[in-house]
Amino acid sequence: MSAWLPVAPCTPGDCAYHEDAVRPPLAAAALLAAGCAVTLLGALCAPAALLLRQAHRDRLIRGWARAVVRAFGVRLRVTGAAVPSARPSAGELVVANHVSWLDVPLLAAVLPARMLAKSEIRSWPVLGAVAALAGTLFIERDRLRALPDTVRTLAGALGAGSRVAVFPQGSTWCGRGAGGRFRPAAFQAALDAGAVVRPVRIGYRTPRSDAAGAVAFVGDDPLAASLWRVVSAAGLTAEIHVLPQVSAVGEPDRRALARRAQSAVANESANLPPSSVHH
Repeated sequence: MSAWLPVAPCTPGDCAYHEDAVRPPLAAAALLAAGCAVTLLGALCAPAALLLRQAHRDRLIRGWARAVVRAFGVRLRVTGAAVPSARPSAGELVVANHVSWLDVPLLAAVLPARMLAKSEIRSWPVLGAVAALAGTLFIERDRLRALPDTVRTLAGALGAGSRVAVFPQGSTWCGRGAGGRFRPAAFQAALDAGAVVRPVRIGYRTPRSDAAGAVAFVGDDPLAASLWRVVSAAGLTAEIHVLPQVSAVGEPDRRALARRAQSAVANESANLPPSSVHH
């Protein structure tokens, strides 16, 4: 097992289910078609978007990502610290807990950024090309020797003033319970670049309950099955809580910085004590 390849105990059979109200099959199918269509439209427009200035491109990405989320039948609720209209002049490392594939467009809808993603995504149809055009930083998770190069690449992007989004848990977790600890490698890049860290908490709810199971994309769960659960869940709301920035300056090492960021996220989740997510 490498530092980039932690194993979550979550499995589709145990975690990926929805017990609240569901949409009729025809309505769910219409949302599935709409979501895929909006996603494909973004893929087709991605090359032209590269010609825009960064501020204009960010606005376009936010609008498209929000449209993707809404097309799949998910409402978006953003709370917490105010998100600046322009990107920070220094690099910013956005770190969030990881539940689902849906986390990616949700972050893009609030904080457009270059993503850190596994190298396999580069070969995915349509989405792989979109990710590459968007400046995704690809990592080889199963090669520990590649880790130093990944940290240097990430530090270089942050040092150049980019905003980079990372899911430091290293894998998706179902959202129930504590989840995985934040791996410290990405935080070393923030320290090397003198970048700030922006913790973000992602959660999902329906009107009557927590909806983590409806959106959980864990283990060997097929993407098609996950998509169907999302569009079938009635009244699904994604909650993005943006936390205040954490400065890397003054932290003794990457592990301390990772613990500080994870404590911030943990304290915003179901009143879990920070200690519950450090093991």
